[in-house]
Amino acid sequence: MDLSGILAIAGHPGLFKMVGQMKSGLLVESLIDGKRMPAYATHKILALEDISIYTDEDDVPLADVFALLFEKNGGKASLDPKKSKVEELQNALAAALPNYDRERVYTSDLKKLFQWYNLLAEKGLLKEEKKEEDEKPKKKSAKKKD
Repeated sequence: MDLSGILAIAGHPGLFKMVGQMKSGLLVESLIDGKRMPAYATHKILALEDISIYTDEDDVPLADVFALLFEKNGGKASLDPKKSKVEELQNALAAALPNYDRERVYTSDLKKLFQWYNLLAEKGLLKEEKKEEDEKPKKKSAKKKD
């Protein structure tokens, strides 16, 4: 999953796509309604590609968690975090990522995770990456003549 350019801005609902840069910040477009707005350096801006989920061993990047959820749900949206119980959200994440740390991943984190996943799935931004090796044709080695 490629989450580059997808941002979360504290105090603003949903996710944003970076459209451009300004002298004093970024120009972002809301994934919810498509409206553009400036995001200044004073805003708390998080890139989704920098976020990870705690597990019992190592942290797992959010892109990998979304890939597991995408695979588990067949590319469709998952549970609605506003209508689902905490146990349902925990079980849904445990089905995709069984070793996530239930003590360090809070309820608010789960709700945000599923909210973001559903938004990205609805907008068609969650796509499986094809391996570069499969896309590039293999070059035949040239035989040298003596």
